[in-house]
Amino acid sequence: MARLPRLALAGYPHHIIQRGNNRQPIFLDAADRELMWSLLVEHARQQQVAVHAYVLMDNHFHLLATPQEGKSLPLMMQAVGRSYVRRFNQRHGRSGTLWEGRYRSAVLQAERYLLPCMAYLDLNPVRAGLCAAAADFRWSSHGHYIGLRSDRLITPHALYWALGNTPFARDAAYAALVQAGISASEQAALTQSGLNGWALGDDGFVQALQQLTPRRLTRARAGRPASVVPPKP
Repeated sequence: MARLPRLALAGYPHHIIQRGNNRQPIFLDAADRELMWSLLVEHARQQQVAVHAYVLMDNHFHLLATPQEGKSLPLMMQAVGRSYVRRFNQRHGRSGTLWEGRYRSAVLQAERYLLPCMAYLDLNPVRAGLCAAAADFRWSSHGHYIGLRSDRLITPHALYWALGNTPFARDAAYAALVQAGISASEQAALTQSGLNGWALGDDGFVQALQQLTPRRLTRARAGRPASVVPPKP
C-alpha cells in the first residue's frame, strides 16, 4: 500500500514523531541533546514554526508545533534532520542513515487534544522508566511550564495562557494537569494518530479539515468496497 503524503496545515497544531533507524539511539549523551535543541531553536524561528512542547528521548523525539505556513514544518524538519545527522556522524565517527525514514505527524484539534498532548510528551520519560516524575527529566518542555527554567525554544499556545491569570497560577494548573495524567484512550489516540498521520479530533473537526485537503485524514475501512447489486426486474 502506498503511504499517504504528510499533512502540514498552517495554523493547526501538529504532533510530530521522529524515530531512530531500527530504534537505535539518536542521542548518546547530553551534548547530542543540546545540539538537537539548538537546531530546533534555529530552524523553528527561521521557518516560523511555533514549538509548544517537546521531549528528547533516547531513540526518538516528539514535538508539538504550529507552522505559520504549510511549507514551514517540512522545511524545518528537513533542515534539522540533515544538520543533526551530519554533525552526529562527525562527532561519533559513524556514517550512514540515522532516522527511521521520514518523520511522522498528525494534525490535532487544539481545544480537545493540545493540553493532553503536552502532558503525553511530558510523561513519556516516566512511562519509559527514565525518571520517576516529569519534572526530573531535563530534556523536555515540562520544566518551562512549571516554572523551573525558561526555554527559548517554547512558544506557549493560547490554551496554556488560559490556564490562569498569573504565571504562578498557570504553572500550578499545568503541573496539576500533568500530575493527573491522561486517559488510556487519549494516550492510544495520540500514539496511533501520530504514527499513522491521521487527523485527531471530533467528527466536525475532521470533516472541516477534509475540506482543506484532498488527502485522506482517517483510517480506511478494511476490505474491498461493496459491489453494487442491480435491482431485480
